[in-house]
Amino acid sequence: MMKPHEIVRRAIEFDRPPRLPFWQHWNHKMPGFPDDVHNIWEMDRQEAGWFFDNPNAADDWGCGWNSTEQKTIGQVTEFPLADWSALDHYQAPDPRNPFYYDRLGPMIDAAGDRYVALTAHSLLFSRQHKLRGFANTMEDFYLEPERVGRLLDLIVDFKIAQCEELRRRFGDRIHGLFVTDDWGTQEGTFISRKILTEFFVPRYAKIFKAIHDCGWHVILHSCGRINDFVPVFLDLEVDVLNMQQSRNYGLVEFGQQHRGKVCFLATVDIQSTLPRGDEAEIREEARLLVENWSTPEGGMIAFDYGDWPALQVDLEMPRIMFDEFSKLATFWSDSSKVPSPHARTFAVDQRNADPGQ
Repeated sequence: MMKPHEIVRRAIEFDRPPRLPFWQHWNHKMPGFPDDVHNIWEMDRQEAGWFFDNPNAADDWGCGWNSTEQKTIGQVTEFPLADWSALDHYQAPDPRNPFYYDRLGPMIDAAGDRYVALTAHSLLFSRQHKLRGFANTMEDFYLEPERVGRLLDLIVDFKIAQCEELRRRFGDRIHGLFVTDDWGTQEGTFISRKILTEFFVPRYAKIFKAIHDCGWHVILHSCGRINDFVPVFLDLEVDVLNMQQSRNYGLVEFGQQHRGKVCFLATVDIQSTLPRGDEAEIREEARLLVENWSTPEGGMIAFDYGDWPALQVDLEMPRIMFDEFSKLATFWSDSSKVPSPHARTFAVDQRNADPGQ
């Protein structure tokens, strides 16, 4: 029997997995369904105190967080670089601080034969506006481009050093790095594609190359209607896209445009379909996702958002979603065996690289 990590790899690399893989939430498992991915969030824990279970604290970048009465991860309310004069003396956290890594070894061991994904939130833009404040950040691209570049380069250096330290310690025990930058509202992206290209594309390229050089997949989460940015992410060789508002993208049209070009970590729409709680609608959307976002060669992983109380979603709704995904797990098994023209290659030989190199 094929091991879960191999099923996930095949789905990501369009190498004909025997079934649809399932990615369950790290702290909320649904029994009765496959559990193919071991997702570890622990490296986000901050020595200054902040973590998902302690949202009213500071993080190691100097950001102060606060949460509302509703249990969420909170939001930044204190911005260490709100005044640009602080940039000249600002120092990022030490990316090699053992605090971020010492807990990971036993957690990776606990994966067994599952695919190991390490989550490291706040990739680039997300960290930028946590440091400057969102309104300031929107103005900075026009008023302070040189300082924006300095700040983004500082974040890039941290992320690349973080990858190097992870590789040194764990090497091919990791399969993918899950990173996050939310880029849009319900209507569109926060910034133009021109600004994305000028400020972020070269820096993303450096980070994603560092991840790929480790032999790992790049798994990128981004919320909002980011349709216009998706071709850019494909050009940057993102391996997996996690986009959680499937109805908002134009579900069928979006899938037909991009399937076979990237693997989707896909869920029924978390802001419309699942909160409405209509079983028939949930099952229909799950089927539309499989039919339109995946291919006979792979390209999709069923995803559980997990923090359903924060979205006021009844816990029965994601169970219904996974039940329908499980019924569709071998949807393509009777399809043609002709190799896909979309099949992508991946430098799997890097997985065998000496983690100390």
